[in-house]
Amino acid sequence: MRTEKAGPGTYALLVVFAAVSLGPLLWAAVAASRTSTRLAGTRPPLRFGRNLPENLAVAWTDARLGAALGNTLLVAGTVAAGTVLVSTLAGFAFARLRFRFRGALLALVVATMLIPPQLGAVPLYLLVARLRWTDGLQAVILPGLVSAFGVFFMRQHLLRALPAELVEAARVDGAGVLRVVWHVVFPAARPAMAVLGTLTFVAAWNDFFWPVLVLTQPGNPTVQVALTGLGRGYVPDQTVVMAGAVLGTLPLLLVFAVLGRQIVGGVMRGAVKG
Repeated sequence: MRTEKAGPGTYALLVVFAAVSLGPLLWAAVAASRTSTRLAGTRPPLRFGRNLPENLAVAWTDARLGAALGNTLLVAGTVAAGTVLVSTLAGFAFARLRFRFRGALLALVVATMLIPPQLGAVPLYLLVARLRWTDGLQAVILPGLVSAFGVFFMRQHLLRALPAELVEAARVDGAGVLRVVWHVVFPAARPAMAVLGTLTFVAAWNDFFWPVLVLTQPGNPTVQVALTGLGRGYVPDQTVVMAGAVLGTLPLLLVFAVLGRQIVGGVMRGAVKG
């Protein structure tokens, strides 16, 4: 496949997109390095100050970010792993298995994506309260293990990446469903699984609406819930709030630094096949 060489215009466009994407995070770090008096001035600071270590320490202590980061890592990791597993199995079933009402069930799954999450919050909260799961991490993890988008995403990927003849050949060789899934489906779905897992991890890490409803006590906060404590009070220190936001974002940057190549590769592979 012939590759095109990028010109100056492409690099200029990439610089603009990088500046727009990283600008807010960079300015949050600049604000976290200043005093509250300087931040409240008429001209916003554009250079780093000397108070960054102090503000980071205050945010870490006041918001109990150590425990919050551990809770969020557990929640986001479990939700991402569960969503990828369930979505891959369901996507394979909708793509290559034959069963009654397959089309109607797939249409029902896709239709659930049209329902706003806020619409189901009240009945879901009543169910969680009846099970006495409020203030427990299972109240955040279990409702997030199934994703209609993930099922549809994996089904579309497997339709292209997994030929029906390959599944039939494995069955002719005597492989059962579990063996077909382990030796045929998972290798074919690996790029899409990496993309879906990363997107789900980021979404679960940044989720605020549902965790703040069910985690009402300070015992098991996630990062987004813990950061709300920094903005409370009569006059909250915005520099500490910015320091907390920077600390809460660093793990996501680490995840992208480690898995960025697989994410881009998976997206580009799907685009080429599409």
